Amino acid sequence: MNEADIPIDIHAGKLLDWLVSRRIVDKNWHLHVRNIRNKISNAITDMPAHDELLQLLSGAHINYFHCQRIVDILKTTEADTKNVFGRYGSQRMKDWQEIIKMYEKDSIYLAEAAQILVRNINYEIPGIRKQIKHLEQLSEEAEKKINDLGRSEKVVYGEYLRMCKQLDVSGNNLRQELVQKVFNDLPGMFEKVASSVGTLKKAIELYASFVGSQECLPLLRHVVAKGNTTVYEYVYGEPPLAVEEPTVKFQVQEPANEEDAGAIDFGDDGAAIDFGGENIDLDAPVELEVGDIDWGGAALEADAGNEIDFNVSLEESGIVVEEDGNAGGVAKGTEAYTVLDAPKYRENFLNDLLELQAFLKMRLYQLGSSDKVQLLSLTMMDSFPDHDEKSLTKMLAEVEVVYTGLTEELLQHLHQIKHSPEYVDILASNVQQKLTSIDKMKETAKALKEKSINFRQQSVELKPTQMKIIEQTKTLQGQIEKDISKRYKNRIVNLYGTNV
Repeated sequence: MNEADIPIDIHAGKLLDWLVSRRIVDKNWHLHVRNIRNKISNAITDMPAHDELLQLLSGAHINYFHCQRIVDILKTTEADTKNVFGRYGSQRMKDWQEIIKMYEKDSIYLAEAAQILVRNINYEIPGIRKQIKHLEQLSEEAEKKINDLGRSEKVVYGEYLRMCKQLDVSGNNLRQELVQKVFNDLPGMFEKVASSVGTLKKAIELYASFVGSQECLPLLRHVVAKGNTTVYEYVYGEPPLAVEEPTVKFQVQEPANEEDAGAIDFGDDGAAIDFGGENIDLDAPVELEVGDIDWGGAALEADAGNEIDFNVSLEESGIVVEEDGNAGGVAKGTEAYTVLDAPKYRENFLNDLLELQAFLKMRLYQLGSSDKVQLLSLTMMDSFPDHDEKSLTKMLAEVEVVYTGLTEELLQHLHQIKHSPEYVDILASNVQQKLTSIDKMKETAKALKEKSINFRQQSVELKPTQMKIIEQTKTLQGQIEKDISKRYKNRIVNLYGTNV
């Protein structure tokens, strides 16, 4: 086989070592490259206007093969400076010809070209690819977050609608709507609960028979008998003539002047108080004139021997004695609230319900138990035999209906607003926070959309640069293979492992 037909295969990553080992280039070649690069930097500052020259000089790195092409172009642009001996008088041509000679000495150009090739293969091209992939990944992540925010926005908006539905408001003016419901809806809600308490009469009687006292569950008994009356009527046993329920203030006015905040207005308009003397000595002892106050002592002494006649009728005296109790009284303060509305009595009412509920559950369990010993512990219930598992289950369900009605979420919110007016602002703020969160999500999604577009645009702009470097690397690879081939009698040279 002819030697010229045997190809030379060189791994691109080991090209520089291969050139040094074959003594094609000196191992200290890099020490001379700096002078060449400085020479190129100076020569670039003085170049003729030429399109191809501009394209060559705009490259990332000018190497020996670029310099050769620049000289070929200068042969055209600087042709008028050529003398009869074939030498160019142009300084531009002289500079670039000198650069070519410096490159060709000890084949420095081949070592530099090999270094550029290895750098492009190992760093430049993979770096740009990685950067493009990273930018595309950032864009995809931003799009994914936008989709997640969209789903979260729908969830939060659903929570907002659900909260409005629970509060039975439209949400247009949340605070005003809640305040209005306190006055319009809360009394009716209490009456609805009170009307359902009547069904508990039989369960209450059963519990009273068990404990052996008719005084148990006082609040439950009262509501069953008389309904949701005022606390006044519950306490005193008689309805009031008038009810003056405390006024609920939902707006607190700030003082106009900080100095006036907390000051007491006596209504004197700043006038001084006249105590009846110009100079008053506060430390002087107080002297009382005897006889100023008539205690009736003299009259008593004069009439000491006379008896007082107490036999005077009340009708003749004109004195009217009211009946015992509080009939004709006015319910004020806490006593003006209904028993289901006043916080303290409402809590007691709920405790009565829970006590009755616990009893019914215990009794239902014992009736369903096979342990007859447990039944013996309730022989006192024989006086009230008219109950079984079915009737107890019904009683328990009726108790739970009352309890659920009184602890219903909307009723509790309205009750809390009435007795703690600042709660309406807290509640309205919690609902409004959902809309605020949605607005923030929309702003975040908008910012992410801009970032996604920006990342995608950067990746698109990098692709032409990547293609240009790949093309330059392939061209440089062919130039190196061709140069080495000339050194080995035009044998085929293959640089493998480039992956470009």
